[in-house]
Amino acid sequence: MESPLRIGALAAAAGVGVQTLRYYERRGLLKAKGRTASGYREYAADAVRRVVFIRRAQSMGFTLDEIHHLLALRVQTARRCEPVKRSAAQAQERVRERLVALQRMDTILARLIRGCDARQVTDECPILEALEPDGRM
Repeated sequence: MESPLRIGALAAAAGVGVQTLRYYERRGLLKAKGRTASGYREYAADAVRRVVFIRRAQSMGFTLDEIHHLLALRVQTARRCEPVKRSAAQAQERVRERLVALQRMDTILARLIRGCDARQVTDECPILEALEPDGRM
């Protein structure tokens, strides 16, 4: 049996910050095995795998609520993967929406950069003007 990990060791092994682990714990995604006599949180060795799963799912566009559900499904081996497929489709739709928004931002920034080429002083900088609350993009 592997010895439990303290929060700092888990954070380092999983490549996240201690505050991230505390946040996951508050959200119910991660549970400490217990605490040492001096009050340090201790986690099972498989917590590294769980945290990496959470981070990878987040990077693919899953929300923390969806990840909570995925983690629950992960331990129910007899379940069908249809709920996972639905969650993945929802995440994909959000990713596509973000891509459209990013493309729109890219177009605006390209236009602002082109407009800035002809001006030298910051008082007339179209990029700074566009960022002002009453600026136009």
